[in-house]
Amino acid sequence: MTTPPDLTCDELLTTTRAVRRGLDETRPVDLELVKECLRIALQAPNGSNRQSWRWIVLTDPALRARVSDVYRRAFHDRTGPALERLDGAEPSARRMLTDARDLAERLHRIPVLVIPCLELDDERLPEGNQAGVWSSLLPAAWSYALAARSRGLATAWTTVHLDREGEVAELLGLPPTVRQGGLLPTAHSLRTGFRPGPRLPLEEVLHVDGWNGEILSEARP
Repeated sequence: MTTPPDLTCDELLTTTRAVRRGLDETRPVDLELVKECLRIALQAPNGSNRQSWRWIVLTDPALRARVSDVYRRAFHDRTGPALERLDGAEPSARRMLTDARDLAERLHRIPVLVIPCLELDDERLPEGNQAGVWSSLLPAAWSYALAARSRGLATAWTTVHLDREGEVAELLGLPPTVRQGGLLPTAHSLRTGFRPGPRLPLEEVLHVDGWNGEILSEARP
């Protein structure tokens, strides 16, 4: 059994990556381990502590295959033109696209698919403040990914299938009041080490005291 990584809090937060090619297809994932990660996720903040999140965990191979087929069609609908121009893309974009394509093509072989959902009061999403709606789910989904990473599992946060959300909802028998917020393929990791991802410097994205306020990069002597 792979020993879970011994990570500091900062290391966990800065090295939890979307793993697309490093997911172990051959090694089963104990459902109790997934439940353990989800119990941690349930400690995330949510609006008025309503806890309207719902978690769909797919382990049945036939059902995973059917959901993966919808995902694959949504992926090719969305990225088909970009894939046709793949040879001319810059290296970083080409790598990301090929990794995403690889995940789409073998998603059905990933042992566990986790779909975080929200149960709403109405069949339609409320108009206006969508940040207020999804902030009651997405922090918990990220907590799940962090808990999984700390236990030697890897995940890839993706929302591609939401382009065909209704088809997946029908496959899963979801009532009209339940809306999906993403999909997290979950497996043991084939990789043992991760580094922080490439990000813009803070100085290029931080505005102090308003959009037109001081920007750190401009404030340098």
